[in-house]
Amino acid sequence: MTHECEQVVQARGHEHVSAEHASTFELTSDDWLTPAGDCILAVEADRTPADFDEAFVTACQDADAHITVTFEAAGVEDVVEGRGHPDLTFADDRSLVGRTSDYVDERTVLINANKAAADLDRKLVTALARGAPLTVTFRVD
Repeated sequence: MTHECEQVVQARGHEHVSAEHASTFELTSDDWLTPAGDCILAVEADRTPADFDEAFVTACQDADAHITVTFEAAGVEDVVEGRGHPDLTFADDRSLVGRTSDYVDERTVLINANKAAADLDRKLVTALARGAPLTVTFRVD
């Protein structure tokens, strides 16, 4: 069940998932991925930032917002924590990006993340590289 402080995205891994990027992670609604996409964790995301509930987006636009992202695939779970920002628009209709920096663009869904793709549990990454389904839960407090 999704409520206004939580949004869930379903996606799937891909053979080219490497999760080697040191400052971002990304989910895309595209159904393809090239080896160059080293921040992308999954493809075919069923929701993009533009689909997120307005109340959730508003909560994330608070500079003091604490955003938790839980990744779960093949029984492996990893959690990333970051924060919101007043300039987050959640306008992109193709992909969403979490950043360890404070850079914000239309794809950004959280900043100052404590982990990027390269920091995620390698068992999770291996499952995604094998095409495992991924459930990503975004929660804002």
